[in-house]
Amino acid sequence: MKALPLKGLRILAVEQYGAGPYGSMFLADLGAEVIKIESPPAGDVSRATGPYFLGEGDSQFFQTFNLNKRSVLLDLKSPEGRAQFEKLVASSDAVTNNLRGDQPAKLKITYEHLAAIKPSIVCAHLSAYGRDNERAAWPGYDYLMQAEAGFMMLTGEPDGPPARFGLSMVDFMTGSVMATGVLAAIIGAQRTGIGCDVDVSLFDVALHQLSYPATWYLNAGHETTRLPRSAHPGTVPCQLYRSADGWLMVMCMLDKFWQQFLDGIGLADLKSDPRFIDYPARRKHREALTPIVDGALMTQPSAHWLTQFAGVLPIAPVNDIKAALDNPYVERVGMLQTLSHPSGPLRVLKSPIKLDGERLPSRVCPPLGADGE
Repeated sequence: MKALPLKGLRILAVEQYGAGPYGSMFLADLGAEVIKIESPPAGDVSRATGPYFLGEGDSQFFQTFNLNKRSVLLDLKSPEGRAQFEKLVASSDAVTNNLRGDQPAKLKITYEHLAAIKPSIVCAHLSAYGRDNERAAWPGYDYLMQAEAGFMMLTGEPDGPPARFGLSMVDFMTGSVMATGVLAAIIGAQRTGIGCDVDVSLFDVALHQLSYPATWYLNAGHETTRLPRSAHPGTVPCQLYRSADGWLMVMCMLDKFWQQFLDGIGLADLKSDPRFIDYPARRKHREALTPIVDGALMTQPSAHWLTQFAGVLPIAPVNDIKAALDNPYVERVGMLQTLSHPSGPLRVLKSPIKLDGERLPSRVCPPLGADGE
């Protein structure tokens, strides 16, 4: 692969665990030299996050979020560590962190504190609730944001308890938003010579992800609620249906898909049924439609319907993790790779970004402090 687009950028990452490391890993994947600043004695807490370890001071969890980075062990609170950190700042383009909102000022890693060293430095702060409000000192995690921002009340079956996403998607979205902000600020600093602070918070990003349900409520007072079978709030049919051996997600987001779906499952007579004639009618009669579609799809296993509608109708199987990763399609599109690690081969996912048709290269993060010299 030719030179990666961020080659030549140096980013110091004062980070640990998930959200911050996830975002800075995208920058490292794209060619930036991301130097992970880890605190003594044990570094990033995720190095000790089990249950699967890669020798002392390393884990599969840690590597998931820290591919392509360097590791430097520094105590930013000690005079020596501070001096070494400032030397690195002088040759860097950005300093990122995912600390509690009151910590960047205490550690003196804001633009106010670092601009004298390098006026073009960008200082990015990813926190739970931000740095400029009454919650700045509050600890916070992804699941809390899913709860308070309304996600849990939108997830699961209507008669069940609130449910979180199966993964920490607020962490991952906030890390991605931070990476976007960092790159924009670096471009601005390259143009003007003046850097800035960039702030993102888990809470703000979670709230922003409410997207159109937020707009509906703010303007029309409409409260989107949970629907059976993970159904779309406006489009029908767009939900889970049963097959003979599992579940299928069917998304008739366009009327032509609805027509093709009916033909394919042998229910063409429903095209003229006034209950299902258009989207408003189908929304009104959603509960009546579900058992009819179930009855048709349950005559065959999922594989039959997936083959019949492949490339024609938006349809997908509901997989567990094993089926999702053992899917031959995943291998064919190149989303799996095996990296060399001191403890042995390490299988991980590849970057979702392609440049000129090629996925970005990866290497494991080295042992704690390995790049200090």
